[in-house]
Amino acid sequence: MLFKAGIFSGDNPSKYNSGDPIRLWVIQVIIIMGMTQILALVFGRIRQPRVIAEVIGGVILGPSIMGRIPNFTATVFPDASMPILNLTATVGLVLFLFIVGMEVDMSLVRKNVKASATISLAGLIVPLGLGAALAVPIYHTFTDGTSNFGYFVLFVAVAVGITAFPVLCRILTELKLLDTTVGVVVLSAGVGNDVVGWVLLALSVALINASSGLTALWVLLTGVGFVLFMCFPIRWGYCWLARKTGSLESGSPSAMMMSVTLLLVFVSAFFTDIIGIHAIFGGFLAGVIIPHEYGYAIALVEKLEDLVSILLLPLYFAYSGLHTNLGLLDNGITWGYVVLICVVAFFAKFLGCAIAAKLSGFNLRESGAIGTLMSCKGLVELIVLNVGLTAGILDTRTFSMFVLHAIILTFMTTPLTLLFYPAKHRSHIGAATAHPGKPSEVEAGRAFPPKGDLQDYLKSRFSVIVDRVEQLPAVLTLMQLLHAPSAAPALPTIDEKASFANSDAPPSLTGDSHTDTLSQDRRISFDALRLIELTHRTSAVLRSQEAETLVHSDSILAVLKTSGYLNGMNVSTALAVVGSDDFPTQVAQHVRDATSQMVILPWVTPVAPADEGATPAPASGDNAASSSGATPFDALFQQKRDRSAVAGQAQYIRRVFSETPADVALFWDRGLPQAFKSAAAHHLFLPFFGGPDDRLALAFVAQLCMNPGVTATVVRVRRVDDAAITPMTSIDEAKARNLLHPETIHTVTADTVYGAHNTQTRLASDTADNLAWARYTSARNSTPELGTALSRIEFAEETSAAPLHAILKLAARVPVSRGRLVIVAGRSRRMAAVSHFDELRQLCVDHNASLGSELPKTLGDVASAFVAAGSNANIAVVQAAG
Repeated sequence: MLFKAGIFSGDNPSKYNSGDPIRLWVIQVIIIMGMTQILALVFGRIRQPRVIAEVIGGVILGPSIMGRIPNFTATVFPDASMPILNLTATVGLVLFLFIVGMEVDMSLVRKNVKASATISLAGLIVPLGLGAALAVPIYHTFTDGTSNFGYFVLFVAVAVGITAFPVLCRILTELKLLDTTVGVVVLSAGVGNDVVGWVLLALSVALINASSGLTALWVLLTGVGFVLFMCFPIRWGYCWLARKTGSLESGSPSAMMMSVTLLLVFVSAFFTDIIGIHAIFGGFLAGVIIPHEYGYAIALVEKLEDLVSILLLPLYFAYSGLHTNLGLLDNGITWGYVVLICVVAFFAKFLGCAIAAKLSGFNLRESGAIGTLMSCKGLVELIVLNVGLTAGILDTRTFSMFVLHAIILTFMTTPLTLLFYPAKHRSHIGAATAHPGKPSEVEAGRAFPPKGDLQDYLKSRFSVIVDRVEQLPAVLTLMQLLHAPSAAPALPTIDEKASFANSDAPPSLTGDSHTDTLSQDRRISFDALRLIELTHRTSAVLRSQEAETLVHSDSILAVLKTSGYLNGMNVSTALAVVGSDDFPTQVAQHVRDATSQMVILPWVTPVAPADEGATPAPASGDNAASSSGATPFDALFQQKRDRSAVAGQAQYIRRVFSETPADVALFWDRGLPQAFKSAAAHHLFLPFFGGPDDRLALAFVAQLCMNPGVTATVVRVRRVDDAAITPMTSIDEAKARNLLHPETIHTVTADTVYGAHNTQTRLASDTADNLAWARYTSARNSTPELGTALSRIEFAEETSAAPLHAILKLAARVPVSRGRLVIVAGRSRRMAAVSHFDELRQLCVDHNASLGSELPKTLGDVASAFVAAGSNANIAVVQAAG
């Protein structure tokens, strides 16, 4: 091939060159991807699946709209370039059908066999019959009679009867229905409908491509033999090789297994194509035989899905759109038939599936939602139509009519489903209480129980929330602190959710016989909830379908269970795959199911490494925030990173605080601890101002000090003479507003700020503060373990006109030798004894600390003061249930 100097020699890159086709192909890809992404952003706002944007983008680029621009099609999509575009589109389609095949989970059908089989059959028989009836007038009105009538009827029937399973999964994900009874049954019925639809399409293609009935018989027999060959010996051999290479057990295909997999996909596609069935069937069949154990299929999908869905699949829709000409729908009869096709296709599916669902025991709303979801079309129907167009069964006008009907029905699915099945009427899987018949223990987590013994303040059942691996150090640290090791620990029983629910008396985690009360009534148990974000990716949908198996193989949960086993802690696990917006709701539901008394919520943000042995900076003097980094610039950029991290998770954390029906402990891990030589690994510092959150913090500190490696300092702080705080100048006022309110995020998230005190509630709260302080400082009527724990706590009282400045100075005096410092504070967003906001503003100005508007709302003013002063200590913020 002769290479030129390119554009510098006058070469036109947009002109198709058969010797160097990549230039025009890249231009086509850029236009197609750009159009798809723009439309996906638009339609995503109204909760439409991405396939709508891809189909409409293809239609826009075709002769219907942009093709009417003079020379657009001839320049950008010339006929000579179509083979290359068709080739890449077909490769993408084969890989996409391979991914779709991996989505087919027959275990879903087995779990809901009765309802799913009834709905699936009703959703096939009725539409196929009405579709065949509809094909008769369309054939006589819009065809010239040259195409085979029987083949035409078969294609129209399949187009009307098939359900787009991949699009159905995306719609269920978008509408957050995957964990509902409707979503599970629709997925089960969709799997059966999808498999039967592909069989019918394969039959149609075989009949069309065969020159005689005998040839068609040979095609079908060969196809059946190939299916059996793939499902048994090839599947067995593939699984054996995956185990032999260690890929299956590790849950991640190696480079060799990826090579074998891709060869399997394309060889399968090649074989189905040469026997007279389309290549896409080979790709689909290869996906069906991939093993799902240990998350292997999920890892395989993750390696392919972005390339396929972002680059290759839009090319197929564009190629399809280039053959769609809505301009041919130019008369009333044509539009009347378009409406008729839409009505018949929708109501055939809707009525058949809805009636079957109602007879299976679903209510009217659920039945309507099931009928609507089963009527969605999309990609699968476009594949059917393109096969019919390529085979000459459909002409361009009838092809365009059915493409338009597929767009309309898919577009209708989301709003109609929301109309039939709004969020308030949904029934979620697993929403029932995990301990039926047992009294709720959530109320036992209150910060001030009715009994007078100090042991009544101790927590025994904790929920641990983890959504990423970086949170493990924080979670393990707090779990270790809560677990008080005994002289002779007994081996724990490490179980999963179901087995724990069936256990009436978990084994003791302590071996001391003299502490009968704590040993028998206060056994510590942790219910770990692993949250995985449900996105629109196929791998996320697979995770949702395989949540019950992932709970046994998830690496984060495995670490927690192993840590529990080694340290004699009772750890049970659960896993949920939900949208990020539903994380707080899932946490609240998990707390109700597990009857937890306190939720441990880890929070990890990147922090610049501090000097070894650093302690909280004093409230006056040099800028402590600046001293935590190597240079003032390091501290400045570190504040920016912290603030962005706070803004990213603040809404989630505040919703957990607001919605959880139990006490919540937010543990902010701000870096790995240094190596201390002291016997005490951690030292807690609690400023006690009063209110329900501070009383809970006091009880929490006492329980943590039951661990021999923990000591604490608790200071009761009283504020006097508010006027002692020097009023800020106008310059400082402007600076404070900038430091505390930059980058404000406007949301509708409910904050945990409640009404002001009245005289009665104020008096009751003050009385409760005094009683709690007296109980812990006197340590009367306590058990031996509690008495030992309280002996590790140093109690003090402080009176100051600037209490935040005072506690910063006191924390700075804690010797480094006592261990890693952990600040414990009540969030005090409800019934706080005093407001510290004005003093916090002054601290931000003094230390030039930019906290933003989210951090004080999330942590409260007291904990935020330590952040503003540049403390590198870990922070635990607690909030009492209420």
